[in-house]
Amino acid sequence: MSRRKLSHYEFSAKARNVIEAGKPLYTTVKGKWNELYFNNNNPVVLELACGKGEYTIGLGKVFPDKNFIGMDIKGDRIARGSLAASESNLDNVAFLRAGIQYSDEFFEERELDEIWLIHPDPQVRDRDENKRLTNPKFLEMYSRFLKNKGMFFLKTDSTFLYEYSLETIGASPGFEILEHTDDLYNSTLLAEHHGVKTHYENIFVGKGYSIKYIKARLKY
Repeated sequence: MSRRKLSHYEFSAKARNVIEAGKPLYTTVKGKWNELYFNNNNPVVLELACGKGEYTIGLGKVFPDKNFIGMDIKGDRIARGSLAASESNLDNVAFLRAGIQYSDEFFEERELDEIWLIHPDPQVRDRDENKRLTNPKFLEMYSRFLKNKGMFFLKTDSTFLYEYSLETIGASPGFEILEHTDDLYNSTLLAEHHGVKTHYENIFVGKGYSIKYIKARLKY
């Protein structure tokens, strides 16, 4: 492990805004994010596969009256997000280091108001469909965590994942697609993103890729 990564892991181990294995909240926070971490009753928003937390932090700045959780398995990325959130004094932002497939261990039914999925790996090979974060298995899990009429958002540069997700979300018994576009930057829906971009999104756009977006809502 590089010295830089080691320093990131050491930072996360001490950071209050990182929940990871070995810390008390890791096993007790399920169903109690507002009570045990945020100490308020504000809406709770989860960003899956958050990377360095750029979107989680960006939305946290725009919406101080909401609570944001960035979830990712990569400890060095989580550490960068943790540091950036701390430097911006964002008490409404937390990070959870865990695999998304284990989300049931950290979120209770009807605990979340929104779920965001920003530029995930599209997993284009057929044999990797079970890893796509909009496959039916994951969508069913998200539907359990969301509150009544809770929102699900997908933003991607991948035409493949966009079209796949339109199909899976559209066929899902739990979700209904409200709006979608295959060219977000030339759509009236762009305003819903509040100018928040990730590092990789800037790269994608610079290379001429269009950004796709799906907004869905829990039916019940």
